Amino acid sequence: MAAGKPPGSKELMQMDLYGLLGIAGGASEKEIKKAYRQKALTCHPDKNPDNPRAADLFHQLSQALEVLTNRAARAAYDQLRKAKEAAAKRAQQLDDKRKKVKLDLEAREREAQAKVTEEEEARVARTLEQEIRRLREEGSRQLEEQQRLIQEQIRMENGQMQGNSGGNTNGEEGPAKIKLKWKCKKEDETRGGYSEDVLMRLLRKYGEVLHIVVSSKSKGSAIAEFATFKSAELAVRNEAGLLNNPLKISWLTPPPPSVSDNSNRTTSDSSTYSSQNSVRSDRDFESLVLMKIRREAERQRLIEQMLREDEEA
Repeated sequence: MAAGKPPGSKELMQMDLYGLLGIAGGASEKEIKKAYRQKALTCHPDKNPDNPRAADLFHQLSQALEVLTNRAARAAYDQLRKAKEAAAKRAQQLDDKRKKVKLDLEAREREAQAKVTEEEEARVARTLEQEIRRLREEGSRQLEEQQRLIQEQIRMENGQMQGNSGGNTNGEEGPAKIKLKWKCKKEDETRGGYSEDVLMRLLRKYGEVLHIVVSSKSKGSAIAEFATFKSAELAVRNEAGLLNNPLKISWLTPPPPSVSDNSNRTTSDSSTYSSQNSVRSDRDFESLVLMKIRREAERQRLIEQMLREDEEA
């Protein structure tokens, strides 16, 4: 084909002429003409009267033949094609760099966020620890205050009792024993939450506790001995034990009549109980002296009694 001026259509410059003919970029002129004939036969308008695009495609194939069979036009087209491919490659590389920068930025943001989250968790944990310590200290102060109030109430009642009895304190002298029971499974190594120390802590706020014996066979029972009937009565009347495992407290030593009457009144109507009802004992001075002499032997008898009860149970 004779050399001529190639078409200057911008649309033609944007087309892939090699791809349109279905040949490689290094195809010879013979290969170009052969490819053109094959393509042109399939899309010739005379063979495709019902296809409006056939004429356009045939025209494009003709333009491709003109450009690619003209040495100067083909050289210019190849140069433009290479420039476009280089630009596309640079754009792809730029996109890859942008993607990498974006991924790196997102990774740094995640690391920063994770660090902030860890610092926030640590701060919350420190705040929680401080709050727990504060609550424990506050709870301890409240417990001490309640125990102090109980001790003051006991001293006040003791003072009222002494005034009502004209200084006769026989009702308060002499040990008094109580029996304590609570729920405890045989396999429970914690004994339902009660130990000798726990029981001592619960009972000593009512007065002097001489002895506490926790049963070794029956895990849910113990015997406590108070120095006075009044202290024992306060424990029987007021102590409930642990919230999750309450105590059931009863008299082991028969209380004086006045104490028994007050206990019955508490059972029927605790709101009408008066601290002015003093605890009196009918024991005479000789019995009191003998009881003090035998006090040291009481613990052994108490243990023997507990063992007998365990065997009977």
